Amino acid sequence: MSIMTRSIAESIGTFWLVFGGCGSAVLAAAFPEVGIGLLGVSLAFGLTVLTMAYTIGHISGCHLNPAVTIGLTTAGRFDAKDVPMYIIAQVIGGIAAAGLLYYIASGNGTDVLAGGMASNGYGEHSPGKYSMGSAFVMEVVMTMMFLLVILGATSKKAPAGFAPIAIGLCLTLIHLISIPVTNTSVNPARSTGPAVFVGDWAISELWLFWVAPIIGAVIAGLISKNILDPKG
Repeated sequence: MSIMTRSIAESIGTFWLVFGGCGSAVLAAAFPEVGIGLLGVSLAFGLTVLTMAYTIGHISGCHLNPAVTIGLTTAGRFDAKDVPMYIIAQVIGGIAAAGLLYYIASGNGTDVLAGGMASNGYGEHSPGKYSMGSAFVMEVVMTMMFLLVILGATSKKAPAGFAPIAIGLCLTLIHLISIPVTNTSVNPARSTGPAVFVGDWAISELWLFWVAPIIGAVIAGLISKNILDPKG
């Protein structure tokens, strides 16, 4: 398929990830009396990836994440010339989802921006007040493990048809571990969407949620390419 078709699929998929995941955090996590909490938000993020993997996986590969795209490229699984278009499409999808979420969440008079709109942060803006160093290490390690699962589950040697389940459950687990530390990014596009609307601290801390996930993804790509699965 053409790069334009694949990029549109990536934009739609990333829109669903950000809208579904961040939407569950903003609208449903602490809903009066029947909030879904940390477990529900973690599951929501995993379900967005699982559902999109079956929906657009055959079209674009369902990256939904600049770090995933870069990690797959590092592992030799994705053509480097298509990376810019994929990343642009993913960021556009993330911003569009955050914009729609902002509109909906503001519909009951709530100042959704004051609540951070599920933005990622560290220090005073970490849910558990964790330091920048803790946040950086967490994002590197979680993204590295996420990419290792993706690369392993999509290997030619892996059982066919089960990759979306493994990847979705992995993202759920990642959120269960790291929401208290950073609100969980492992995805620069997911971080960029809400940060664009929150501005201020969310923009100033956004660098970490690009740099750390990309470092983790590159490490995983190198491990997969050179050690775990050199023939893909």
